[in-house]
Amino acid sequence: MKISKFTLATLVLATISLAPSLHAACTKATMLGNWGFTGTGVIILPTGAVPIAAVGTVQFDLEGNISGGQDRSVGGGELHETISGTYSVSGDCALTISANVYDDSGTLQRTTILKGVVVSNGKQTRMIYQSIALPNGAPLPAVLTLDANKT
Repeated sequence: MKISKFTLATLVLATISLAPSLHAACTKATMLGNWGFTGTGVIILPTGAVPIAAVGTVQFDLEGNISGGQDRSVGGGELHETISGTYSVSGDCALTISANVYDDSGTLQRTTILKGVVVSNGKQTRMIYQSIALPNGAPLPAVLTLDANKT
């Protein structure tokens, strides 16, 4: 059977037009493994905005847990911190992380909720800090973003 060039071109165009709507769904398996991240922005204190930056690594497991560490600078003061918490990821690749952050002595420093999206076929995330709460429950206003790459 011989297919005409017109029929072949129509099939190719139809296939290409469907491609943008096709994407892989995200699962916990997408997140599984080690990720390196960078976060930047400001926290807003009564005295004004204070710059903050952090770099670190976090590990995701298949049960929805995360653990890791970071080095962060707040207004020029550097500190190492450990991270533990939970995550969820939906089929449309929306990602939510709830993380507890501790200093090296194990004292809770804050609890953070991050919201974001998994991109680049599960190799990167783009996130924003939705909320930060101090150990006493007081909110800490902030404008912070976090980008992570699977290692």
